[in-house]
Amino acid sequence: MFKKILFMISIIFLFSTNEWVTANFENPPPSFEEKFAEGGYKSVEESVKEFENHCKCAVKLPQIMPPISFTHQFGKFYEDKKYNMNDALSLMFVNKEIKGNIYKIEIRSIENKINFKDKLNFKGKEYTLQDGTKAIYFENQLFNFFVFEINNLQYLLGIYKKYLIPIHLTH
Repeated sequence: MFKKILFMISIIFLFSTNEWVTANFENPPPSFEEKFAEGGYKSVEESVKEFENHCKCAVKLPQIMPPISFTHQFGKFYEDKKYNMNDALSLMFVNKEIKGNIYKIEIRSIENKINFKDKLNFKGKEYTLQDGTKAIYFENQLFNFFVFEINNLQYLLGIYKKYLIPIHLTH
């Protein structure tokens, strides 16, 4: 008798806590491109123009890309309206199918630059480019970075850590 009552209580409990789950086919999850758009990213060209107009400068992007494949490129201009000191252009080159194929470029005006000299104390290296410009290379948890200043802009180039791209510079 006790087993029958326990069985009946468990059946009642099971059916009383069951909830129906319905799929919403009207709002599918955002696409790869839409996720970047939600984060404020748009085309590289449009973002570069916004940044150039804002800081009244000419951005020169690297001529040579890393030797890995990218399916998408996105750009975002961030204007720090509150403190007016963190304005930056962020460019992302990614591969939808190969999650580790990530190359990013962040550009700031010299007035808003970030100081990376402390990275030299943590296995960073200083290089001299062919035109005499000083550059710093350092590794982070997920990315390897290369930073230099040219034409009143600071460039931060970062590539996902699994790719070590040889740098041919004068030390």
